[in-house]
Amino acid sequence: MTAFIIFIIFMVVILIGVPVGWAIGFVTAISLALCGGSYTILPSKMITGINSFTYLCIPFFILAANIMSTGGITKRIFLFCDGLIGHVKGGLAHANVLASMFFGGISGAANADAVGLGKIEIELMSEAGYDRPFSSAVTAASAVLSPIVPPSNIFIIYAIAAGNVSVSEMFVGGIIPAAILVAGMIAMNYYFAVKYNHPKRERFCGWRQLWQLLWKTLPALFMPVIILGGITAGIFTATESSVVAGMYAIVVSAFFLRSLKWKDLYAAFVEAAKMTSVVVFIIAMASSMGWGLTTLRIPHMISQWSLSLANTPTQFLLITFCLLTFTGMFLDVAPSILILVPILLPAATAFGIDALRFGLVVSLTLTVGLITPPVGMLLFTTSTVAGISLSSMYKAIIPYAILELIICLIITLVPALTNFLPVLLGYA
Repeated sequence: MTAFIIFIIFMVVILIGVPVGWAIGFVTAISLALCGGSYTILPSKMITGINSFTYLCIPFFILAANIMSTGGITKRIFLFCDGLIGHVKGGLAHANVLASMFFGGISGAANADAVGLGKIEIELMSEAGYDRPFSSAVTAASAVLSPIVPPSNIFIIYAIAAGNVSVSEMFVGGIIPAAILVAGMIAMNYYFAVKYNHPKRERFCGWRQLWQLLWKTLPALFMPVIILGGITAGIFTATESSVVAGMYAIVVSAFFLRSLKWKDLYAAFVEAAKMTSVVVFIIAMASSMGWGLTTLRIPHMISQWSLSLANTPTQFLLITFCLLTFTGMFLDVAPSILILVPILLPAATAFGIDALRFGLVVSLTLTVGLITPPVGMLLFTTSTVAGISLSSMYKAIIPYAILELIICLIITLVPALTNFLPVLLGYA
């Protein structure tokens, strides 16, 4: 009953518009009151929660993405993808998906994709004759790839929350789920292109022009290769790779592309600091909330409830899938992971589900929840960027939301889709 009351209070506070970090802090204060703890514990638990060397990945990956975006690399990515696949039926929709995949290897954030790359994609698709709500739906659906394609900030957060899985494992394990999502969305785009006779470029742009587009975009496309290659080869750790990514972004933007000025670099550092402060504040609050919930034995009670309700690992995963989908509609992925993982992971372990597989299922399903009506936080962002009503956005996104939820369910139930590459590369 205590867990249910705390959950209801938390949802009410979120729905009335209180920022997530402060909402978590409010619930933490209630938890402390219920367990008779002193409020002086709160600052201590906040500091302990963010006192992790691995969290250094977050500001450096954010900085790398900001520098690349400031250098005008986002439009180059989309134009290259259009040159690559724009001659296929529904070409710009396919390019939208591929661009999000490549941009995800730089930004690792769904909202950054929808706001930065989305503005370009929606306008170019609308000018080419695509329906604007459809263009917006494809943009929102493909933005889900950004937190899944390595490097990913939410994978970093999960790895620390779980405690027994490495960031490198999560990066490698996310490759196959991301590829399946890309293939599914391209198939959906092609179906709608044939059904509604969507436009395409008359002919392939030619290898010469494609090479020119690739040459302009290659520095950005090469960043994920450097990060994953360096990690898997043992050259540097996941934390060190973030620093490499930041330095690489500066060198490429300033000296190779020559599109970065000193004032732009300063602005990128300031923006990265702002974004990092928001993420770290949520992590700190969620860490203190986790301590309060643990003190009230809520994770233990929910774990026991799950064990009594589910008799097999498959049943537990199905229950978890429904819970994660519902949570993802209302909360961003990072706070959801920090709140739910300490509660659900003990039950998953009791059922023999390894932490890596569980982490990928949690991260993927929560991310897809961002585009799931009736709330879906990413839908608000994309509809604002596109200048369309939420009702139009809801109607257009439903097929993609259903598709991605089905893919999530398949990935949840088939362990090989998350474990194959980590096992192949010796991580598990």
